[in-house]
Amino acid sequence: MADIIARYAANGSDHPAGLPSLYLKRQAEPTQLVHTAQWPCFGLVAQGAKRLQLGTETYTYAAGDYVLVSLDLPMSSCIVEASEAEPHLGMGFAIDPQLLKEVLGRFGSGPADGHAHPQVPERGVVVAKASADLLDATLRLLRLLDRPQDIPVMAPLLEQEVLYRLLVGPYGARLRQIALAESPSNKVAKAISWLRSNYASPLRIEDLADRVGMSESSLHHNFKTVTAMTPMQYQKQLRLHEARRLMLVERLDVGSAGYAVGYQSPSQFSREYARLYGQPPIRDVSAARGPVLGGEARIAG
Repeated sequence: MADIIARYAANGSDHPAGLPSLYLKRQAEPTQLVHTAQWPCFGLVAQGAKRLQLGTETYTYAAGDYVLVSLDLPMSSCIVEASEAEPHLGMGFAIDPQLLKEVLGRFGSGPADGHAHPQVPERGVVVAKASADLLDATLRLLRLLDRPQDIPVMAPLLEQEVLYRLLVGPYGARLRQIALAESPSNKVAKAISWLRSNYASPLRIEDLADRVGMSESSLHHNFKTVTAMTPMQYQKQLRLHEARRLMLVERLDVGSAGYAVGYQSPSQFSREYARLYGQPPIRDVSAARGPVLGGEARIAG
């Protein structure tokens, strides 16, 4: 895997031609913490090591480890082991919800793994050691880069196999819950979808709970179980990530960016921004000019 990634990825992230679900990562030096909006994905490290933060939780994974993100989450990440001689090498695989449902449909009425309680919500991110079967399927998907003529026929089959290996693995319930219409995790996913589309709007928990068909206490408990954040904290991170993107990419001034994401008080915006990013907006954005460090969704490999 490391050999293939090293040949096809330049320093930084690369999206290889012909495989829209696949992302490759090569980084020759450790990086600063990057704040991102992470979509559902499977990421695997072939060389080096990476660290993720979700809320107050930290996950570190190295060669042979994988991360599984089962729903949209505002996260922070950095590469902690990389050098010119031994760069960080990783891959990411974007999880297509429709393809996931198709694979799940082939299991019939039985569970995709041995979990006895599929209705119990679990954290939306997990780091684990990849099994031999998962590594084998992932390696064969990567090998298609050396045989582009095989991609149109073989890529869909291998992508389904990767999803199958994740579903029958020890953490397959994390993916299966999101696809089950009446599971608490699915209702949390619906709440997240609404928040992502309406992050600048005022948030009333009772209205959000009613929208997804849960009680306020159930929404709060299940949302925090899955995301490690309350709905309010999740919305705040979405707002601040988007404000930073607006200042870095769209070149909005601090006041305009804060107002655009729903803040009515500039002082409150600056306080909460500094609490998340470690320094006030003007100072942070000035230091980050050049490569854009946040706001764009990424794959976690």
